[in-house]
Formats: sequence, C-alpha cells, structure tokens
Amino acid sequence: MMKLIPTSTRGKVRAATFLTAGLAVLGGFAIQGQVRAAQYQYLLNKTYEYAFAELSTSVSQLDTALQKGIYATSPQLFSSLCTEAFRSALAAQTALGSLPYGNVELEETATFLAKTGDYTMSLSRASSQGLSEEQRSTLAALAQRSSALCQTLQSLESDLFSGTMRLEDLAQVQERLSQATQTGDQTTAGSSFQEIEQECSELPTLIYDGPFSDHLADRTPRMLEGQPQVSREDARSAAAGWLGQEPQLFTPVSDGAGVLPSWGFSAQVDGGELYVEVTKQGGQLLEILHSRPVGPAQLTREQAVERAQAFLKKLGYPDMAETYFIDQGSILTINFAGKEGDVLCYPDLVKVSVALDNGGIVGLESRNYLMSHQSRTFSTPAVSAEEARSQVTQGLEVLRQQLALIPTQGENEVLCHEFKCRNEKGQHYILYVNAQTGEQERILLLLEDENGTLVL
Repeated sequence: MMKLIPTSTRGKVRAATFLTAGLAVLGGFAIQGQVRAAQYQYLLNKTYEYAFAELSTSVSQLDTALQKGIYATSPQLFSSLCTEAFRSALAAQTALGSLPYGNVELEETATFLAKTGDYTMSLSRASSQGLSEEQRSTLAALAQRSSALCQTLQSLESDLFSGTMRLEDLAQVQERLSQATQTGDQTTAGSSFQEIEQECSELPTLIYDGPFSDHLADRTPRMLEGQPQVSREDARSAAAGWLGQEPQLFTPVSDGAGVLPSWGFSAQVDGGELYVEVTKQGGQLLEILHSRPVGPAQLTREQAVERAQAFLKKLGYPDMAETYFIDQGSILTINFAGKEGDVLCYPDLVKVSVALDNGGIVGLESRNYLMSHQSRTFSTPAVSAEEARSQVTQGLEVLRQQLALIPTQGENEVLCHEFKCRNEKGQHYILYVNAQTGEQERILLLLEDENGTLVL
C-alpha cells in the first residue's frame, strides 16, 4: 500500500529539489565564468608577449639600420637606411604602446624612439647634400643608445620566454616603481626596465628641421621681440577697446606663463561668457572665446568674411587673405594668412569665428601669427613658375598658381610655388614646389563640401 506524503512535506521536498538544482546551475555558471576569465587572461598575456617580441625585434632592426648608416657614403643607400630606421622606430613605438606598462614606466624609451625616428627621416630628406660631421656624430650617439636598448630588451625577452620571468612579474615591478616614486622611497625594484630608462634618458642634442629639435624649446614669439611688457590693467583696457566694451566688465581670471605669457579676462556679455587673453609682452590679442547663444543665420559667408577682415584691421593685421573656412551653421570660422607683396605667408595664420546672426566676433586665435610673423625679405626664386609647373603630375589640372611661404616641421620657412590642382575625379590637391630647388616640397589633399574644407 503506497504511503501518501502530506502536501506540506511535498512542498518542502520540491523546494529543496529546486534549490539544489538552482545551486548546481549557479555553480555551473561560476565555473564557466572562471574558465572564460582564464581564457581571456591567457589571450591577453599572449597579446602582451607578442607586443614585447615585436618591440624587441623592431629595436633590433632600428639598431642595425643606425649602425650601417654611420658608415654609408652613397646618398641612395643612406636614404634607404634612414627610411628603414624610421619604419623600425615607428613599429617599436606601436609595440610599446600595446604593453600594459608602456606609457608609465617607459616614458623615456618612448621619447627616444620618437626622436630617433623623426631625426633619421629628416636626414633621409637631406641625404643628397651629404652628412656633416656633427650629424654623423649625432647618428653615432643614437646608434650607441639603440644598441644598449637592444641588448637589454633581448635579455628580458630571453627571461620571459624561458619562464624565469612572467608578465605578471613585470606588472608588479611597475607598481612598486610607481609607489616608490610617489612616496619618495629610494629602494629600487630591481627591474631591468630601469636600465632601459637610464640608457634612454640622456639623448644627444638634436638640432634639425623637425618637431623634436631641441632648438624649439627655446623658441620665442617673433612678432613680440623687443616689445615692452604691459600691466594687467593696460591689457584689460586694450581688450575692452577692441571688443567695444567697458573695462570694468572684465574680471581677471588667469595669469598665464609659458612661451606666450598672457593675461586672461572674463565678462558676461549678450547672455554668454566672453573670455579674452592678451599677451603680457606687446599687449597683443591672443584669444577670444564667446559662448553666447547664436540665433539663426542672417549674414552670408561673404559678409562674415568682411566682418572678420575689418576686425583684423582693427587689431593691426594688414593684408590678411582668406584661405579656408568651416561653416557650423550659425558660426563661420575663417582661416586667414598674411600677405607680403605677392607671397601668401601660411605661417602667419589667424583664425576668426563670426556669428552669422549679427556679425559679432565670437572666436579668435592668433598664436601662430604672433609666433611666426616677422619682417621678411624674399629673394628672386631660382626656379620660375613655368619650370615649377613641370613638377605637377600628369592627370592634374592646374586651377591656380601663386607664390607661398610654408612652415616646415621644425618651424623654419620655405618659399614655394603653390599649385591648386584638380584630378579627373574632381578631387582637389595643392602641390608645393620649392622655389630654390625645383623639387616637390609638400602635397595636400583637400576634402571640400558645403560646410568647408579639410586639409590633409
């Protein structure tokens, strides 16, 4: 005879069964999650190991190219080796950025790779002129640093793949070094990466036409040379006069230092905050930012350009030519470049933003102009416009031609013949041909639509 289980008992049994099953399912999910996490960690470690191997290989290739370059006498061979060194330095930077400790502990190493790559590329561009003794000495010093870096990386790679060191160990070393830096503890962590940083921290002085040249750190604003210092009160009065406001509206908010020290002021105008910076030397307007609400456009682009040009003349910037613009619907931002005779001077760049509802100036940036503008004397181009035109590739139609002064990466200036061209697809390019050598100096691609022009 079957014994009946009371209803309450059956409920307890059922509940216990469901609870057990639920715990089993949760346990299964937990185990599955642990397995998946372990797989992710494994893949991550493999990614780091691959990046480390790429770093070591790229630095080795960089070292080889530099060592060969010291003794290369053929311009073609030397240029090829410099290009190879640049590619290797770039690959090493990419690998370094993929490591978990790349941006923290190895800052000096990243700087070394960036500077070395850029310097060798600059030598490649000038290889036809031959190397000076100073350049060859600098190249030898870089090669010496790269050899030491290469040896250290190879030693670390050997320890890593032999199993005597793990990536986890390197992460712990980074943490210990970070803590030591923060607390002032002088105890070393015993990391071989410290050797790398020491080897890369003392770079030779690099003076060349490139963005990492050491002469750029001492650069001074050319337009402001010899001009007197202005007080904060004088700067406030000047800002108010330029913008047609009362000086008492402007509140001092900043006291900037650096290459272009400036006084900063803020005012509430037309329902928005108006921020203005005036240089301490010379009392020149450096920047305007006006955050007022801008209504629907009432002015055409041509009218906005006229308002911007009138404001620049008020500031004392004569002969400014419109180059490119960006239309944001209610605000038009125009790039102006200085003109000296028939030469368009791109280093003397000023950006002006005009509100299209009433033509008010809501933005200005004159940093490039203040840093670059100077009295210039242009020699007669050694290469005529007709001769320079021969450097325009077949398939490009020349739409406009003029003389233009363009900045180099090292903030020098080169006089060029500028050719605005169009290909068979309607795309626009600008070609710059050196007016002294007759060689192509730069090529720009213009992406144009109804909202403005993007220069690549």
